[in-house]
Amino acid sequence: MRWLFVVAGLAILAVVATVIIILPSSSDRPPVAASQKPKPSHTVPTPKVSKFTDPCGTFETKERAPYAVTGYWIMPKSNPCTWRTQLKEIHDVGGDTVIRIGYGLQFRTVSESGEILTRDGEVDSLYKACQEDGLPCRDAAERDLRAANPGNRVGRTYVYRTDESFGPNLFRCPQMEHSVKAGNRIYYRLLTQPDGSDDATCDFSGKATSYDLILVAGSDKDSLNELLDLGDQFGIQIYPALPLAPRDPNMPTRAYKKHLGTLTTLTRRILQDYGARFADRPSLGGVYQPFEVQMADTLATNPTLEVYADQHTIVEQELRGKPILISPYMDARKRVPFGQTPSQVAEAFKALAKTGVGIIAPQDSRGTGKVGLFWPDQRDDEVDERLRSMVGESTYGTAYHGSTRDYYREMSVAREEMVNAGYKVDLWANVEAFEPSGKEPCAAQGTRGKTDKKRLDQAVTMAGRYVQKVVSYMWSDFMTCGTPSLEKEITADWRRPIAVDAIRRGRDIQDGVEVRGYNLKDGTVTITWSGGTKDLVVSAVGWLDEQRLEDLPEGMVTAWVPFDWTQVPSGEWVKISVKGPTGQETTEPLHVRVLT
Repeated sequence: MRWLFVVAGLAILAVVATVIIILPSSSDRPPVAASQKPKPSHTVPTPKVSKFTDPCGTFETKERAPYAVTGYWIMPKSNPCTWRTQLKEIHDVGGDTVIRIGYGLQFRTVSESGEILTRDGEVDSLYKACQEDGLPCRDAAERDLRAANPGNRVGRTYVYRTDESFGPNLFRCPQMEHSVKAGNRIYYRLLTQPDGSDDATCDFSGKATSYDLILVAGSDKDSLNELLDLGDQFGIQIYPALPLAPRDPNMPTRAYKKHLGTLTTLTRRILQDYGARFADRPSLGGVYQPFEVQMADTLATNPTLEVYADQHTIVEQELRGKPILISPYMDARKRVPFGQTPSQVAEAFKALAKTGVGIIAPQDSRGTGKVGLFWPDQRDDEVDERLRSMVGESTYGTAYHGSTRDYYREMSVAREEMVNAGYKVDLWANVEAFEPSGKEPCAAQGTRGKTDKKRLDQAVTMAGRYVQKVVSYMWSDFMTCGTPSLEKEITADWRRPIAVDAIRRGRDIQDGVEVRGYNLKDGTVTITWSGGTKDLVVSAVGWLDEQRLEDLPEGMVTAWVPFDWTQVPSGEWVKISVKGPTGQETTEPLHVRVLT
């Protein structure tokens, strides 16, 4: 998920790693943003009916196997029934959020005859069909500009492809900007100032100047409208992708400042169109900016943050406060010069929050092998065999600066600081549903392989109670490849408890332990230490609070059972697991240390 996917056809662009319990217990809890602080609103639309029928078939709209992960990236195919099937599958496992992969704005050169060229210097067949009065659209645009003032000209030419169809609000100056129909494509001709401004007068006859041409290759069917309709049916919020910034040729991990003015104009025009057509749609959750950055303490100097800030301003103006979602990545490897510590990543979180983005969903980076899933008492353990292609034969402590849990915990503290400063920002965990490599790669491009539910449960565990939502990259193809697919594994095993956090907490005069997680109802908490094992049935000796707490993911509940911690030697690592009424036990026990 490091580079933009380009799909043929009409594709939808879709510290310490543990819970350390220290008396007093309240001092061990990381800050949680106060409920009265500003934060993005994520009201999920309600499914319209229990079932509905269309040419793609009849599908129930009731969840069948709700899982802890509630949002997914998608890359649907051109067949609308594929979109329907994917949203149904996502909804079946409790998904309420879909994030689309996007396309990028590209600077292009043109031939002497005005045809758009590829980066290899060949005529780009995608834009060849754009003709006006027998002229390539680029030359027709320059003809019209010179008719207004002989000194006008087209300076730079940009292209942007999409499977969307836009309305009239895409255009600022209809006398110079318009659409061109060619087969099942609609081309949109935009003429802009290079600095990213839009002249409200639309006077092209004044001082002669150079204009940027943006040629958008769109579709005669609007995929976003179709996805929003599906979102309304299934109660799913859609996050369409904003245009991706051109990359700096000397440093492809950064946006190219030379082209940011034109990107700003294209973003403004698209969001003006969205605002006119979709601002009040409950299924439009926000927008997704797909330009990824590494979370590092030097991130504040990255020009990509200017993209986030500029686009945030436009979103505020046009979409009435709907948030921008970004998903940066982490790299905790010690043996690379750019590996970052948890505190450095927390500084990066603050820099990102200052741009105004509303949702920061850092990739847990376990799927790429850049961060490991382990507890502090496992630092001397050998890394998972599936990670060796990235870090070699090594121990976790030698390979990584910290575990995923360390990073999310530090970012949760950073988020609290930013919320207290008035920023509306949520922290989501993007758990990667793939492995660094596999015998049978899941995607058509790349080597990423299938993972399993046990490893995904582990990733959810490590995200802990530090995030507001858990999402995953991605549905297609990582959740649906292999036999059985990860989707099938979740459907068969969704009732298994997942414990994410435990702290020492008394109740009345009793000492005890509070456990948070998923599927804890009617569960048995098992505590194991050097002196023995204790099984505690929550419904018999404790209590369960199923009310969703502010700033915690949907489905997370709280259980409490009595336990005398004085029988555990101070500083000893204790394992805590939960078994459900069907006998399914947490695949990843919590590692807890008590200091008394």
